[in-house]
Amino acid sequence: MSGSALIDLVEQAGLRGRGGAGFPTARKLRAVAEGGRRTVVVANGCEGEPASAKDGVLLTRAPHLVLDGAVLAARAVGARRVVICVHRGSPSAAALERAVSERAVSERAADPVPVELARVPRRYVASEESALVRFLNTGEARPLAVPPRPFERGVDGRPTLIDNVETLAHLATIAAWGPAWFRELGTAGDPGTTLVTIGGAVGRPGVYEIALGGALGDVLALAGPRPGVSAALVGGYFGGWVPLPAAESLPVSHDAGDPYGTTVGAGAILALPGEACGLLETARIVGYLAGQSAGQCGPCRFGLPAVAEQLRALATGRLDPAGYRLLLHRLGIVAGRGACRHPDGAVRLAGSALRVFADDVRTHLNGYVCSGLRHPLVLPLPQAGTVDQDWR
Repeated sequence: MSGSALIDLVEQAGLRGRGGAGFPTARKLRAVAEGGRRTVVVANGCEGEPASAKDGVLLTRAPHLVLDGAVLAARAVGARRVVICVHRGSPSAAALERAVSERAVSERAADPVPVELARVPRRYVASEESALVRFLNTGEARPLAVPPRPFERGVDGRPTLIDNVETLAHLATIAAWGPAWFRELGTAGDPGTTLVTIGGAVGRPGVYEIALGGALGDVLALAGPRPGVSAALVGGYFGGWVPLPAAESLPVSHDAGDPYGTTVGAGAILALPGEACGLLETARIVGYLAGQSAGQCGPCRFGLPAVAEQLRALATGRLDPAGYRLLLHRLGIVAGRGACRHPDGAVRLAGSALRVFADDVRTHLNGYVCSGLRHPLVLPLPQAGTVDQDWR
């Protein structure tokens, strides 16, 4: 199969990226292929999202499927170099190393393009696509201001395809079984299946494969939600809150067609127990995101820490109405002004919390000290010492 024929196949299948944005994969492939100049393929398996485990499960359980997809993507865009990126210390690195070695010595599975493994610092924004380009070029994993986008000028100044490892695994299955098979599940605009990590107040937390477009209530039911779940965070820490049971019929897909504006995003869905405080949980996460920024622009250096502190003050009954108005103002001026999209994701999460937990906002503004302080925290964050302090 020629590269152009492979891209046509992916376009017919309607595959969209599984890393967060849900961008049409065939459009990315075609844009890089048209750039020429010895292109590069980068498979992003870093999974900086603390609430997600899907990429790690995929890479440890089916590394050859990901490698098949990466090599096929290289054929599609005419690349002569494939790089698989994972975080340092990731268990998936060993599985990938074994898989690459197995292919190197096998006449049947030998790849026509060399495959490299790159270990990226364990920081949240180090897996952003421009940060991966910068790391592969300079050894420093900080995001770059764009444009140019990686498909225009990326690794070694060449047009670079950067795709999530799950996206590449789906590409391999489409090449094997065809677009009609792929479209048997999912919706017309968002076909196929996706991996999601379900956690929080559920009895069976873990990674599940679901058909896109299914109802949120049905997806949560796979993991056995505990009684009294009051809300769910959909899309990970750059996603948004939705109330339950009101949002049980919300379709889980890459399209924000619901009143809450949520998408499947990074594929993490977290159920909030009724006794927990969504405002307090959100303040913790925004504080973490503020600490994980690259610190290269005002919104990250000053805006996010201030937003996190005001959210914490709100949850603990220490924020007055004037302070709340200042919080809303800061959310408005941070969005869209960062060197990368990191501050956008953080303020999107904060804004959704203020809308979904509006009753709690009013209560806390009257000086109520959050009852969530008396209960175990729900949303996962990396343990101390498990995040790299530098960018190299």
